Amino acid sequence: QVQLAESGGGLVQAGGSLRLSCVVSGLTSSNYNMGWFRQPPGNEREFVAAIRWNRDRTMYADSVQGRFTISRANAETMAYLQMNSLKPEDTTVYYCAGVWRGPFLRTTGTGYAYWGQGTQVTVSS
Repeated sequence: QVQLAESGGGLVQAGGSLRLSCVVSGLTSSNYNMGWFRQPPGNEREFVAAIRWNRDRTMYADSVQGRFTISRANAETMAYLQMNSLKPEDTTVYYCAGVWRGPFLRTTGTGYAYWGQGTQVTVSS
């Protein structure tokens, strides 16, 4: 059974930092591209960042470029999202996602097969 579980969310002041983690089980995560998405209330799930299975490429949404960094652990069972210079508009639930490795990084939710339950990030002004 494939499971992805996020952690690391919480409450932080504007300008602060958080590091989200995603634990992968039930599949050989080294064979999967990983992504992070978020879903503001009343809006569709939106792409945040993605990383290829072999870590040779990353991609970011314009809104987080230069502030967020996606990475993977050497053991490949973990994915991370380091979030710096957080803004109140970053407040929402964040999800990690996985899809079988491929040459292209997907920026839409339909491009991923596996999802975590999400972790809440709240940035106060």
